[in-house]
Amino acid sequence: MCGVVGVVLPNRGHEAAGVAATALFALQHRGQESAGVGVSDGQHLMIYKDLGMVGQVLDERRIPSLAGDLAVAHCRYSTTGSTIWENAQPTLRLGPRRALAIGHNGNLVNTRELLDQLEGGRGRLPASTDTELLTALLADEPAADTVDALVRVLPRVRGAFSLVILDVERVIGVRDPHGFRPLVLGRLPVAPAADGSAGLWDDETGGWILASETAALDIVGAEYVRDVEPGEIVVLQAGREPVSVRYAAATPALCVFELIYFARPDSYMEGRNLYEARRQMGMQLAHEHPVEADLVMPVPDTGAPAAAGFAEASGIPYREGLVRNRYSGRTFIQPSQAMRQRGVNVKLSPLREVIRGKRLIVVDDSIVRGNTTAQIVGLLRRAGATEVHVRISAPPIYHPCFYGIDTAIETELIAATHTVEEIREFIGADSLGYLSVKGVLAGLDLPYDRFCFACFDGNYPEPVPYDVSSRKFVLEEPVVSGSR
Repeated sequence: MCGVVGVVLPNRGHEAAGVAATALFALQHRGQESAGVGVSDGQHLMIYKDLGMVGQVLDERRIPSLAGDLAVAHCRYSTTGSTIWENAQPTLRLGPRRALAIGHNGNLVNTRELLDQLEGGRGRLPASTDTELLTALLADEPAADTVDALVRVLPRVRGAFSLVILDVERVIGVRDPHGFRPLVLGRLPVAPAADGSAGLWDDETGGWILASETAALDIVGAEYVRDVEPGEIVVLQAGREPVSVRYAAATPALCVFELIYFARPDSYMEGRNLYEARRQMGMQLAHEHPVEADLVMPVPDTGAPAAAGFAEASGIPYREGLVRNRYSGRTFIQPSQAMRQRGVNVKLSPLREVIRGKRLIVVDDSIVRGNTTAQIVGLLRRAGATEVHVRISAPPIYHPCFYGIDTAIETELIAATHTVEEIREFIGADSLGYLSVKGVLAGLDLPYDRFCFACFDGNYPEPVPYDVSSRKFVLEEPVVSGSR
């Protein structure tokens, strides 16, 4: 997960940090543990970061003091390192060879190997994230400039990384050769129009923006230009067209869960509007797992597009049966199971008049550990549902993700240790149906080889280490005497 933004905005009163923070609001769903922004005024780099949501950390009290035409911003969902202030991003290095601030979406799979390449080892790292390690390697690299350092270092880095990098003069975007995580390029207007429309465009004095999703471009009035390609470095400077540098051949494998669940439904990926793609997946789900019922209802909010498609294909009426607290976060990306369980109670309330006496088809986008789904089924039964049929618009998750999702071992995944019938019994549903991989691809109308399906079928595009049980805290393990 994680959300990243990079902004180049000349001739707008050094407002890059404010634009980056605003764009980051559109990516809050990607990470809720911490947020931060880095800014350059052309001579110095500065960062501000803290634990908390974007609106708590980057508010009107702090943004005005972060003046500059260049900025990067980040909201964190932890996959390497604990949820502590030191691990908030952007990271910052002021030398020895160059000053850098970096925001990272993804997860590296050769962190131990890279640590051995860092002079001074773990003692050089003030934080315990793979991003901090990568930042140190880039800052140390003897190269002419930041781009040259990236070209030298990145071929040694394995795993998922969509990066926004700030040096004194530039904002740089990077995607790993597989493009596991998204990154898009947009163009900002010179200034907003007085009538509130998008504004004026000027190739010499206008600005540029990088972001995890197109929804972040929309919120700041930017125009989508293109995706950053897998294996590509894009260099942004004021008054210049973007410069593309290819550092590796592209072998595309975008995480298919981005389209099923992670990204906002108003974003576009692979040329597809994600609401429409999810609606189509819901229609496929209805064809694969029909059942007689009175109502189709979503688990809000992420189950809504697929539920709408299921209702349309089945002819069963669609109703909202659960009300979501708009001030609660995503339960899936809470860092502990106890927090996820409390999150369900805070997040969802039943509409008893809709539910009572009804046979329900409840559509959600995934079952990861199973506890959240079991709580929801119990909530609906207590509200008077006579039957609860659960339909999931994704296949069963059998395998952990090593590319940016905090599921370190198979025992955390209910489908890896239980049959579908056993899962049905565990969650307390009358029936349970998952969408097939074939159904996902039919909904997307795209080929299998464009995506990473590793969590569903175990085919990892990038080889992963065998000893993964302590992967998240690899940089927090005790240092063995005589080792770095």
